[in-house]
Amino acid sequence: AEAPPAAAAATSAPECEFTQVDMPALSSTMKEGKVVSWLKGVGDKISAGDAIMVVESDKADMDVEAYDDGFLAAIVADEGDSALVGSPVAIIAASEGDIPALQAYAASLGGAAPPAPAVATAAPVAAAPKAAVPPAKKTDTASYTGDRVVASPLAKKRALELNIDLSNVVGTGPNGRITAGDVDSAASGSGSKSPSAPKKDAAPEKKVHTPAPGVVAATPSAVAAAKKAGLDVMSLFPGSGALGRVTIDDIKIATGEKKPEKKKRKSAAGATAPDLPDGLVPFTTMQRGVSKNMELTLTVPIFRVSREVYMDKFNALYQSVKPKGVTVSALLAKAVALAVEKYPVINSSYDPSGGTLFKEDINVAMAVAIDGGLITPTLKNANERSITELGEAWRDLVDKAKRGALVPDEYATGTIAISNLGMFGVSQFDAILPPGMGTILAVGGTQTVIVPDDQAVLGMKKAQRMTVTVTCDHRNIYGADAALFLKELADVMENRLEILLL
Repeated sequence: AEAPPAAAAATSAPECEFTQVDMPALSSTMKEGKVVSWLKGVGDKISAGDAIMVVESDKADMDVEAYDDGFLAAIVADEGDSALVGSPVAIIAASEGDIPALQAYAASLGGAAPPAPAVATAAPVAAAPKAAVPPAKKTDTASYTGDRVVASPLAKKRALELNIDLSNVVGTGPNGRITAGDVDSAASGSGSKSPSAPKKDAAPEKKVHTPAPGVVAATPSAVAAAKKAGLDVMSLFPGSGALGRVTIDDIKIATGEKKPEKKKRKSAAGATAPDLPDGLVPFTTMQRGVSKNMELTLTVPIFRVSREVYMDKFNALYQSVKPKGVTVSALLAKAVALAVEKYPVINSSYDPSGGTLFKEDINVAMAVAIDGGLITPTLKNANERSITELGEAWRDLVDKAKRGALVPDEYATGTIAISNLGMFGVSQFDAILPPGMGTILAVGGTQTVIVPDDQAVLGMKKAQRMTVTVTCDHRNIYGADAALFLKELADVMENRLEILLL
């Protein structure tokens, strides 16, 4: 019988630029191959080097790359179909507008009618049918090739995202093929094979094919990048690509150019995982200033001395003056200033001309952490002012510091510094000496300890104790100076509290 004119016309190649993808010979003994899955769909844009399908040969499963840019116009051999080596399996159009014409041409190559666009049901077969084969019945479960699940690329992607094992998903596509909708149904609990579906926490096993000997399972860009970096690209197999293919991202991760994606951490019920910062955050002007000052101290020869101070009487005094607005900071500043009066070298600094620069005024600078940096508001002439006056001045300075309203005279005139981290539960620490000063005192938190006591029934009693550490410039201040200063400070805070009230 003579073929209908329409069918005959379709056998001639259309007058447009296209590439015919043939079943490749993946091994020297391969005669035919079976299409395991299509990694691209009809209409998808394709670049040279993209993996477009996975083929089962007589040796292994391997992915096949496109050699030209364009659009996947038609699939001649569907998933699960076998084709002889050299026979057409797909058509790639150079221009997206040529897809309809190439679909008609592809239909004559595969013996099937061209797909009717935007129609829900398949068009009748116009060409001569293939050899009579009993039609495959639509199954209630996924279609398999051996132990392989036949699913669309989008379905596989959704399965990975939702941690769904495709072998437990009911396929509703042609010949039981799993679609993305089937995966979504399985995730909601309505599309699994049986009640014995895997737990949600069980991640699906990633399908990885085994490359044939001598075959590099990597994208061309990955191969080039690995060669440039001096890496064996197959040492990274299996990669993150389809069926374990090594991609350019795998190379970037291996060379440290890119960070691997982290799995989201599980958190307690009702709690959200913290969103941690990543990347460079430029310093503010204040932070740059602090950083520069810290670098300047690296050239200063320093030493440190620590001492324990018993705080029971000091804490009792603070509780008595607290209602008057007196703060711990004000009391500390007064105690330090009075101890400096006896050992003024602690208030001095090194002069580059070669000498000790003494300062008559005792200005106590106290470090305050603010948003975006660190600043040292200064209680000037702390030895001459009352604790009530110091308390009022300190509250005003802290308020200005938080508002960014301090003037240089209020933060750049310190002669000795205090850094107090006791309120954060820190027991002891070392402070860095600020530029232009000879001494900084680091104050830790008060802790309850058991100490000997001859007057106690058991010979022991509880006591409140604090550790202070002084950092000094060794060019103009010596160890004995620091030790005597700390001894005087301890004596003031433990035994001579009345002078703080003067």
